[in-house]
Amino acid sequence: MKNELQQHISLKKLNSFGIESIAEQYIKIQDERTLVDLFDQQLFQSEFFILGGGSNVLFTKDYPGLIVHMANKGIQHFIEASHVFITAEAGEVWNDLVWYAIEHDFPGMENMALIPGTVGASPIQNIGAYGQELMHIFYSCRAFDTETGEFVTFSNDDCQFSYRDSIFKKQHKGRFIICSVTYKLELFGKVNTSYGAIEAELQKRGILEPSIKDVAEVVSHIRVEKLPDPSTVGNAGSFFKNPIISVEQFLSLKNQFPDIVHYPINENFEKIAAGWLIEQCGWKGKKVGQVQVWKNQALVITNVGDATGNEIFQIASTIVDDVQNRFGIHLEQEVNLL
Repeated sequence: MKNELQQHISLKKLNSFGIESIAEQYIKIQDERTLVDLFDQQLFQSEFFILGGGSNVLFTKDYPGLIVHMANKGIQHFIEASHVFITAEAGEVWNDLVWYAIEHDFPGMENMALIPGTVGASPIQNIGAYGQELMHIFYSCRAFDTETGEFVTFSNDDCQFSYRDSIFKKQHKGRFIICSVTYKLELFGKVNTSYGAIEAELQKRGILEPSIKDVAEVVSHIRVEKLPDPSTVGNAGSFFKNPIISVEQFLSLKNQFPDIVHYPINENFEKIAAGWLIEQCGWKGKKVGQVQVWKNQALVITNVGDATGNEIFQIASTIVDDVQNRFGIHLEQEVNLL
């Protein structure tokens, strides 16, 4: 094989929490054909986990199986009528892809600047930020089926996208390895500045007719101000999803908590700001041992020393219990727990 299997490899530098965990076996994938070699050796019949940028995983113990680290690179595009199709390999850093689009003047990704992680994770998580969602620009992805050894293409409809969710997190969890993703952008799309924080920052900078580069720079600025840099403070970004509840439950809560931060979904559902719920429970900035809830955004749990994955998990579990007890809302974690 082009890339050799390695034994007993430290994952500390391969996860953004900076948690020490030893993988029994590890392989770095730079060519998707290597996946066929692994299948032929029946290595997918035992325990394995697909690792991208390591920005959405919490290791609570040593990993007893095979870590398949997707590190294949490459971005290309073609234009057809009023659309551009960009295909990126799974190992590309997401933010590098965003800036590739910006440098080529292709709108549609700029609001998702600086989201951590790699391209391969984008359809699994159905990422989104600041008024822009992946499912609105996703066209297709090429994936390897670890059960059949075949390469398969998934369309947008095939992925069954919903808020921070997809078929790859539900019935197909762990089965398919995303090898590349194709995005469909409108060649003459308009910038989206509907998100309040973006508009406010643009006004502060005196930008009246923002370009996609302006929007990306403003979004990056907002994220840097609100979120800790994983290279200096161990974290995985938002630890929890913003919960979606019924309008009835929302109206009941609003009677008790008039300042509740919420975003209408439709006539039946409301999205509640998980960070606000956590903050109301007194967790924002709170430190327990080597674990701290970030002072600027309560959605983020940080490793401020040499915390173990279990210590972080225990804090997260306590936060879930506190929010449930006070608001009757169950917080779901975004982070994969291993």
